[in-house]
Amino acid sequence: MEHMDAVALVTGASRGVGKGIATALGAAGWTVYVTGRNREALDDTVAAVNGGGGTGVAITCDHRDDAQIEAVFGKISGESGRLDLLVNNVWANPDGFAGFSDPFWKRPVSDWDSLIGVGLRAHYVASTLAARIMVPQGSGLVANISSFGTRGYLHSVLYGMSKAGLDKMAHDMAVELQGTGVNTVSLWPGIVRTEVVLAMGVDDIEGFPVANAESPEFVGRVVASLAADPAVAEYSGRTLVTAEAAQHYGITDEGGNRPPSHREAFGGGAVIGVDTRFGA
Repeated sequence: MEHMDAVALVTGASRGVGKGIATALGAAGWTVYVTGRNREALDDTVAAVNGGGGTGVAITCDHRDDAQIEAVFGKISGESGRLDLLVNNVWANPDGFAGFSDPFWKRPVSDWDSLIGVGLRAHYVASTLAARIMVPQGSGLVANISSFGTRGYLHSVLYGMSKAGLDKMAHDMAVELQGTGVNTVSLWPGIVRTEVVLAMGVDDIEGFPVANAESPEFVGRVVASLAADPAVAEYSGRTLVTAEAAQHYGITDEGGNRPPSHREAFGGGAVIGVDTRFGA
């Protein structure tokens, strides 16, 4: 399948990692549907997709509402008749510094609604709707943007729970999708130089230098390479480190930078079932 025929949906693409992924897919010639609540920001993402040679389509969606998510997939199916890639990226932070400023017992229980309700449940809903398009067409990839927070403590209890859920979801969905031509992966970026991170003006996050962090577009090029890889089924159900995938595909970041994998800093080893390293 040529890239110009390929259709993707990137959720939560108004800024940050989602915008970078959409932009990278546009540069590879994809038609990219992007969702978020801020239409003006989504229009900026669409402009970036179009500027790179792709076709961007903005759909305003609050992913806390199943009906709005269903409407997104209805629009894609009606307009394009197919879906080749779903990138589950949408995320909502609770009040305060993403709910990361205090231990769990000092935080409101309502943090669950953002970090689990949007950060996990909304991805399950989207994956289910995507599978209903992809399985009949016999092809497709669902990619979850997860985190090293699965492997070790990072940010907060609920953050780690949501990311671990994404990894397990990709693993178990792959079991049930076996033989359909549809594949699932979960991805662990390192620290990413998003607008929010750069605005913080810090030199490091959790001990990792921002200067050597991944750009959002770097993550996007990894996603694009996975989606185009005829051997992607070999990785279905696995959790993959974006820095390691980039090395496998020969991808470098801005200025030729090669962001490092944080695997060993979080204990190394496999996550679920099998080793997640490429070639393992």
